[in-house]
Amino acid sequence: MRIALGLQYDGSPYAGWQVQLNQLTVQGELEKAITAFIGEEACRAQPVHTITAGRTDTGVHALGQVVHFDVNVEREVFSWVRGVNSFLPSSIVINWAKEVPEEFSARFSAHERTYVYALHAGPCRSPMMSARAGYVMLAPNKWFDIAGMKKSAECLIGEHDFSSFRSSECQSKTPIKTMYSIEIISDEPWLYFRIRGNAFLHHMVRNLVGCFLQIGQGRQRPEWMAEVLAAKDRKVAAPTFMPDGLYLTKIAYPAEFEIPAPWLKNSWLPAEITKP
Repeated sequence: MRIALGLQYDGSPYAGWQVQLNQLTVQGELEKAITAFIGEEACRAQPVHTITAGRTDTGVHALGQVVHFDVNVEREVFSWVRGVNSFLPSSIVINWAKEVPEEFSARFSAHERTYVYALHAGPCRSPMMSARAGYVMLAPNKWFDIAGMKKSAECLIGEHDFSSFRSSECQSKTPIKTMYSIEIISDEPWLYFRIRGNAFLHHMVRNLVGCFLQIGQGRQRPEWMAEVLAAKDRKVAAPTFMPDGLYLTKIAYPAEFEIPAPWLKNSWLPAEITKP
């Protein structure tokens, strides 16, 4: 049978989602917990291997991650939630479980992904938001050029070659992705970016945020974003911004799979930011 799970995790202790040699990863901890719940003997013939909707990077968080895996044992749906959670560290939790058809893939069936970047700005960083939000130092009574950033985002909507925002380590087969919407929400001393697209390149959201902040601080013109996009050259864009404030909030699937909505009300992010 094929099981899908909805996950949330604090990514700060982990070297990203994907299993890596001698590194603590979300996938590694999840597969270890599933194996413990099922039992080592039952997993000898078919070791647990999870497929995820989005391979989050080091320090990146998730509120609406989805994975699937195949297994030869049967359990009640809620048992997967309660049982696997009992073996997971406090930084990872399963919110829901569902038996899905074999044609469902957490990765390839997904047609839309939403990320939120939360940024705190001002004269002093917030110790309460360490590893939970990005930070930019601003002088007192200074704020970002919100109108300029919103104007610069217009050129990114639609299907484009996003090579300028692509990490050199990206494994995507194509840099061409479709951006559905970019919302920039100002609530001093907080700034939020809500970015929705069909898929994203490695570091793409963090590279976009880095460019937005160059414009927001007056270091570049709003028109500069279109120039960066057209260049298709990572070297012309801003440096990759810190991972701390990046959250994978939602994965969308065809209605026929009846994948549950993510649990978003249990995060510290405002409801307006994590809206469906």
